[in-house]
Amino acid sequence: MNKSIDVNEMGLCQMLRAIEEGDCTTEALIHACFDRIEAREPEVGAWQKKRTRDEYLAYYQADKAFFDASLLKGLPLGVKDIIDTEEMPTEMGSSIHAGRQPVEDATCVALIRAAGGIVLGKTVTTEFAYFKPGKTKNPADLERTPGGSSSGSAAAIADNMVPMALGSQTAASVIRPAAYCGAIGYVGSRGEFSLRGGQPLAQSLDSLGLFARNVEDIQLLRAILLRQPASIKASESIAPKCVLVCHGESVGETSPAMESATQKAVDKLKAQGVKVVELDAGNRIKDMVNHHINIMAWEVCRNLVIESFQPNQLSDPLATLMEQGLTMDRSSYVASLEAVQACRDWLWRYVPKADAILAPAAPDIAPLGHAATGAPHMSRPWQAMGLPVINVSGMKDENGIPLGLQLIGRVREDDGLLSLASWLKELLN
Repeated sequence: MNKSIDVNEMGLCQMLRAIEEGDCTTEALIHACFDRIEAREPEVGAWQKKRTRDEYLAYYQADKAFFDASLLKGLPLGVKDIIDTEEMPTEMGSSIHAGRQPVEDATCVALIRAAGGIVLGKTVTTEFAYFKPGKTKNPADLERTPGGSSSGSAAAIADNMVPMALGSQTAASVIRPAAYCGAIGYVGSRGEFSLRGGQPLAQSLDSLGLFARNVEDIQLLRAILLRQPASIKASESIAPKCVLVCHGESVGETSPAMESATQKAVDKLKAQGVKVVELDAGNRIKDMVNHHINIMAWEVCRNLVIESFQPNQLSDPLATLMEQGLTMDRSSYVASLEAVQACRDWLWRYVPKADAILAPAAPDIAPLGHAATGAPHMSRPWQAMGLPVINVSGMKDENGIPLGLQLIGRVREDDGLLSLASWLKELLN
């Protein structure tokens, strides 16, 4: 093996193919990941809890025959610290749950373990997956936020610490940090994956999220989590015939750089013969932002009941959201749920033949500073409607800071969306 190659920069499927073809060993990849973590973790701060190198290798060697025969070969996984793990605490970014030790793995963790993945550690989350930041910094620029709430998972993937990581999204908690850090981040159709063992925030909005470096890695993990046949062969890319473009102004404020990136992507699509239709939604999509907030506020204060009894240990943003939910009339909550459903039905009647929607994944590049995680409005409408979404990395501003674009699909058409995303990533790169 050529030691000049940073093998930890390979995607998950690339790593697995390298192992099968004899070009690399699992042990070499494990060491490469730990070398990167030891070099960068003091600056990036992606991990809340983690195994040491010796602990990881001992765990792998103790059941080497199983891992060698498994699909994932004992490669490392990062798990957001709102997702239960039997062997490590799950503290949810809050002092209220310091030292909390689950008695079993969340379903998503159990399935990846059964496929031969090993939990390297718990990645940093914002408090209860809401707004209060953790310690993580953006690996693309340490002076900038990594986004949230899946801060550590996005940073660990983007900085080549691990090839796969789990997150969650209730508003923008996967897509925004993926966009800010330059990772692939995917949220499935609402209800696509089991949420057993994950901290609920707002049940009408919560989704499991997956992070990786390539779309084919997301396809592999998706198959594992759905207990479907899984393959490490290079995935098929499919070009769209028609794309509906939702510019940032249809959702909320966006920067000139973000609008420029969106237009560049549109121009590339047109150059490939893809029909592009501009979405003229009036205020429909903007209205979804407020409906999402209403739904979230109502449900959060009815999920985090035990935590609400300890208000002195809650951040101001979370306490404010809870207060909003407690003072809201239930009819407003139900009206928002109905409005979301109506908008989803209208959206896919707008251009029935559209294969997907292209939109900015965030308002801009990651903001400077670490006191906040950036604005989530670019994800709120799609998350409210329960649509599958993937951040397609590759575009950057003039200073090399990632600019994310999201591809949005129809409910339960996730497989098709991922094939389109694979094609789009190649186009953008």
